[in-house]
Amino acid sequence: MSTLSESSTAPTVTTPVSERPIGVFDSGVGGLTVVSAIQRLLPHEDIVYLGDTARVPYGNKSPETIIRYAQQDVQFLQSQNIKAAVVACNTATAHALEAVRQSYAFPILGVVEPGVEAALAATVNGRIGIIGTTGTIQSGAYQKALLTRRPDLQLTAQATPLLVSLVEEDWLTHAATHLILAEYLAPLQAARIDTLVLACTHYPLLKGIIRSILGDEVKLVDSAENMALALQSRLKQDSLLREGGQHAGRTRIHVSDLSPHFAPLAKRFLGGRVGAIDRVRLES
Repeated sequence: MSTLSESSTAPTVTTPVSERPIGVFDSGVGGLTVVSAIQRLLPHEDIVYLGDTARVPYGNKSPETIIRYAQQDVQFLQSQNIKAAVVACNTATAHALEAVRQSYAFPILGVVEPGVEAALAATVNGRIGIIGTTGTIQSGAYQKALLTRRPDLQLTAQATPLLVSLVEEDWLTHAATHLILAEYLAPLQAARIDTLVLACTHYPLLKGIIRSILGDEVKLVDSAENMALALQSRLKQDSLLREGGQHAGRTRIHVSDLSPHFAPLAKRFLGGRVGAIDRVRLES
């Protein structure tokens, strides 16, 4: 299974392990929310990001296809001589995390568990809503993990398959996006949730519209901050944290297809800190 980069060169293999970059992948631009959180918490770490934008979204694909895509994504990151990988895609975490962990020796973390922990800490009335891609919701990954910890929870899970495409098209304030979200969120409002899990890394860019529909009393949980904390803990545990010194962490962004919308969205996610974006070719 080959992975070809058109404009990137992997770091030298003689780089000390702790100084190697962290790899992060998602099906599109959404995983940059995780990158942003890692940058804030671990400012000395280098990051290699892969957005599989040519095949976004993953949420409407079969589990077998998602596993194949995830394997190819991690293989590309491995070619960049990473020390650890983060699966910043909820759908890929739900369906492919264990499969990719079995194929690689370096630590590989997913976003579901950090999101679950954040939701449990946030809820007061035990009524939690979950929105995500069809693949994530149908996998039951969040539902199972939440109920394992608290069987008394009342969960309302809603597939929201149109949202990834709306974010990727930069329709973040479009009236149609508001109407679609209002329709999607109606069952969660009826269930009187006090916490909503944004079970897709694209969805934080829709927080403004979601809050306008649900109100400020409903807590919104995205796993980015908790994912960064989990990564920090694992790197420390494995003695892989980079020593601070004077090194300022650098982020390299790679995509499998570069649409006109990607760079502006990436700037929103990363606060304007976006350098060159390289296009890479992944096996189909």
